[in-house]
Amino acid sequence: MNQYVSELMDAVKAKNPAEPEFHQAVQEVAESLTTVLDRHPEFREAKILERMIEPERVIMFRVPWRDDGGVMQVNRGFRVQMNSAIGPYKGGLRFHPSVNLGILKFLAFEQVFKNALTTLPMGGGKGGADFDPKGKTDSEVMRFCQSFMCELSRHIGPNTDVPAGDIGVGAREIGFMFGMYKKLKNEFTGVMTGKGLTWGGSVIRPEATGYGAVYFASEMLKTRKEELKGKTCLVSGSGNVAQYTVEKLLSMGAKPVTLSDSGGYIFDEEGITREKLAWVMDLKNVRRGRIAEYVEEFKGASFTALDGSLGENPLWDHKAECAFPSATQNEISEKDAANLLRNGVYVISEGANMPSTIGAINRFLDAKILFGPGKAANAGGVATSGLEMAQNSMRISWTREEVDNRLYNIMKTIHEVCERTAEKYGTPGNYVNGANIAGFLKVANAMMDQGLV
Repeated sequence: MNQYVSELMDAVKAKNPAEPEFHQAVQEVAESLTTVLDRHPEFREAKILERMIEPERVIMFRVPWRDDGGVMQVNRGFRVQMNSAIGPYKGGLRFHPSVNLGILKFLAFEQVFKNALTTLPMGGGKGGADFDPKGKTDSEVMRFCQSFMCELSRHIGPNTDVPAGDIGVGAREIGFMFGMYKKLKNEFTGVMTGKGLTWGGSVIRPEATGYGAVYFASEMLKTRKEELKGKTCLVSGSGNVAQYTVEKLLSMGAKPVTLSDSGGYIFDEEGITREKLAWVMDLKNVRRGRIAEYVEEFKGASFTALDGSLGENPLWDHKAECAFPSATQNEISEKDAANLLRNGVYVISEGANMPSTIGAINRFLDAKILFGPGKAANAGGVATSGLEMAQNSMRISWTREEVDNRLYNIMKTIHEVCERTAEKYGTPGNYVNGANIAGFLKVANAMMDQGLV
């Protein structure tokens, strides 16, 4: 079976050159599936994994727009429709200069497994553009979003493909895109999630990914008869995921001490309180400022600039029990993993997509700590997107309490499925294997039922 994985990866790299993130995502899943494919040779004969790796459809298009100075700009837009075996494509849109086809294919591939774990009928997709909303005016962002949707609208729909937000795509961008879709199609449908509460959005949706990552960590701790209360937690990022991770940690009695952005990170040994978090939310969501400003407001904290040249991030080199990487892919290197373990961290719940390198993951698994991989731990966001889709279909709105309760139960179920599957396939406590195998089996069985399509 190792030879099978080796040959598979050689083929993937040859067919998809210069896409290291996609290679990494495929390799992690393929290595987890060796036992499954050994027990189910029919999946190998039908080349199910090979078919999962190949997107059903990739759309790439130009996005022309005019800035406030009247200068024409051109960006590149994408939508990767990866797999629709269990439902319409579902996955976010990312606006960031780093966006390219390889990154979106990795995200779409991960999304297939994540969505399968939610128990909701959603396939996997991902999209975005190499546009940077940072530093742009609202009118510039609006013109870009409208141009982007003029093309994307041809390929999405409530029963076909339902995009959401991601890095660089928040409530503002979703609103501009939905407005243009509505105008182009002359219909009001649940074609996007993350909408405003007054026009089809769901309560808890902005909070869902962060809340879900904390719920997953809490469920992992219960297996050791422990709880989050009193534990020191490292959190990276300062966007929606990080903000609401901190909020839920505080409600469970934990002490978050870090936040970060692309410029660096803050460390507040006294803990980030609700008042401090409210200030960060205003800084990031309203004033669109930088996290470095935190230390000017709260004198007991420190700020450390990051340049990435050392191959490690000092944010992960503080004493703590829990870590919640909530920024971006590959933010935890093998060196960072060693630092985390050395400083006493034994609970890691990934709020971001693939924030740990394969070397880091192997360190965590070898140490037998509680490690929740992103496709399980951060599935709360897309799960609540699925709940928004359900509310849109029924033309109703659930209460905050009802949505939060459904989210908690989904995360609890995901944890139970991952734990049970890992044990069934001979790797108890390995949530990476549990998540990959459980997600794969659900999609694989659907693909087998639907024939060679």
